[in-house]
Amino acid sequence: MTRASAISSLLARLQTAAAAVGRDIALMEVCGTHTMSAFRSGLHSLLPANVRLLSGPGCPVCVTAQGDIDLLLEMAQMPQVTVCTYGDMLRVPSRTGSLEKSRAAGADVRVIYSTLDAVKLAQKMPEREIVLGAVGFETTAPATAAAVLQAQALGLKNFSLIASHKCVLPAMMALLEAGDVHIDGFLCPGHVSAIIGVDVYMPIVEKFKLPCVVSGFEEIHMAGAITRLVELIRDGKAELINEYAEAVLASGNHCACALLAKIFEPADVRWRALGTIPQSGLVLREEYRQFDAIKRFDLKMPEDREPAGCLCGKVITGAVTPHECKLFGKACTPINPIGPCMVSSEGTCQAYFKYARIKGGNGRLSGSFVDAQGVGA
Repeated sequence: MTRASAISSLLARLQTAAAAVGRDIALMEVCGTHTMSAFRSGLHSLLPANVRLLSGPGCPVCVTAQGDIDLLLEMAQMPQVTVCTYGDMLRVPSRTGSLEKSRAAGADVRVIYSTLDAVKLAQKMPEREIVLGAVGFETTAPATAAAVLQAQALGLKNFSLIASHKCVLPAMMALLEAGDVHIDGFLCPGHVSAIIGVDVYMPIVEKFKLPCVVSGFEEIHMAGAITRLVELIRDGKAELINEYAEAVLASGNHCACALLAKIFEPADVRWRALGTIPQSGLVLREEYRQFDAIKRFDLKMPEDREPAGCLCGKVITGAVTPHECKLFGKACTPINPIGPCMVSSEGTCQAYFKYARIKGGNGRLSGSFVDAQGVGA
């Protein structure tokens, strides 16, 4: 069977299952990469009329609290400080600008592709304080942990970090416990699950009786996972299924998890829109606190304050779509972003702007994977 035929078969099963359910179905894609992939492949245009994908809090940049962004910018403006971070963070607006604008004004802000790049920079520039702006879920946190271990082994005194690492399961649980958004099932993230495994999602299945399917990011992965979710809903079953077995083990990556446990410990941390979620973040353990930039520079965490009129917080919790924000596509664009969802390559607003700027039923696009690949032929 060809790839196109396999997808066509899955979509036929999906149509049959959705029709049997006979009501609207809301599935949440937790990961920002799923959001972008669904739009890029035209998946929205292929879904049954009663199946809708909601964006969840899975974009690392988007869920970073505004106070954390402001703190990183404050660090960049200090003399003799070099801030290193990932590219998506540069253009996220703060109260006084962005890291990109600070760099244009003379601040030493550098884009890195590996946390070890920051460690190497600290070796080369002992006269400057190198501060790593570390964001992301359990996917990127092991790389931050590795950088801390490397800096310790090298005896570096000028390397520190602002850790804004988050854990995905507490956010999913917080959304369900709040009850503000109706969710029938979760499309669980492949990247994070490769680290933490599949079994961690069982509390959602057991407590909330919702099906969860771990998925990869290609159109055939997502079509398969969505089909399985709708079939489970049709059958009234709450089960946990791994549809990405080629990359994800039930128990996850033991080496990466051991490294995280060695360097970090769980803590109550702030999320954009979700407030403080208990035990949802990762902070340096006491024996590694010398690498904590907040402690080293005696910084105070700024108060969170969302940009006026920005609905990013509601977008990443599935409460609204970007089309419902008055700023979307007008005052807020990828060239002039007001909120992080328009900045990040995994941001929902950027995905809508690129692929579904014109509002249509259920976010459907005029073009689709069917048109491009002949899936429906």
